Formats: sequence, C-alpha cells, structure tokens
Amino acid sequence: MIEIRFHGRGGQGAVTTAELLARSAISEGKWAQAFPSFGPERRGAPVLAFCRVSDKKIQARFQVKNPDLVVVLDPSLMDVLDPTKGMKPGGILVANCELGPAELKKKYKFTCQVATVDASKIARETIKLPIANTAMLGALLKVKSLVDLKSLEEPFKDRFGKVAGMNLEACKRAYAEMKSEG
Repeated sequence: MIEIRFHGRGGQGAVTTAELLARSAISEGKWAQAFPSFGPERRGAPVLAFCRVSDKKIQARFQVKNPDLVVVLDPSLMDVLDPTKGMKPGGILVANCELGPAELKKKYKFTCQVATVDASKIARETIKLPIANTAMLGALLKVKSLVDLKSLEEPFKDRFGKVAGMNLEACKRAYAEMKSEG
C-alpha cells in the first residue's frame, strides 16, 4: 500500500487531487481511498488530504501519519511547517516550487528525496488560473507510477467538465517538467 499526504490551502484543490487519484486507481481495479482533514473551513486555511492506493483491500480508516509520498501544493506552507514530518524512510517530497530539488532540500534541510515542479506557472499558462492541483498530480505520477495518465481522463471529465482538457494538459506538462534528484 502507498500512502500519500497532500498539503495545501483551502481552495487549492488538495482534496480534489486526492479524490481524482483514488478514482483513477479504482478505475484500474486497485483499492483506494481519499479523504480530507481541515480546521476552519475557509479559503486559504491550511488543508490536509490523504490518499491510499493498494492492490489489496485497505483496512485502515485513519489519517496518514507516516506517508510514503508528500505533495505540497502551496510552497509558502514549507515556511510554517515541516511537510516531511512522519515520512517513512525512503519517502519522497513532491513540491510545487520554483527552486530545483537540491536548492529546496538545502533551504529547508530536508533529508528525504525531493522532486519539484513549478506547477503554479504551468497552471497559469494552461488553465489560466494559479490552481496547481492537477499539475501536481502529474508530478506525483512521474515520481511514483500509481496510475496510468490515461486513467485520469474520465475523472477529469466528470470533475472539470469543459475545462478537463486544460487540466489534463497541466497534468501532462508537469509530468514532463518535474525535476528530481539524481
């Protein structure tokens, strides 16, 4: 089982991203679950979302405390919290950030593997909004092939309607532009 924790702010789509990943995994015959955790429900407040993907039935029904992967949608969150807290050994941080992996790792003294992509820029250029969640999903899938990109098409159509194509383009572009160590 792969456990993922998403860090974002209200309105940035962290919960939607977890749900899209889970739906795509289920469409491929895998087991998956996605759920949010947030405090005051207001735009801009820190939000956590969680997703589990497995080839076997998932019995766990609680927050992901020790993720294999952490996705940070809002780079400002790294100034106020350590997104790698509790990460499993060998875990990977995937961050929406203008910095390269080595620069980000040095700035925050991260000890885990780091991957970065400027998802906000990609989102502004493809969907014309600074909402980077679908781009970050592409970067996540480049780091860990949890589902095939093709499996995202139907959930994207259901969720985004007429703008599904732009969101899928952002996802694919981030998949291609994501940078990782090594």
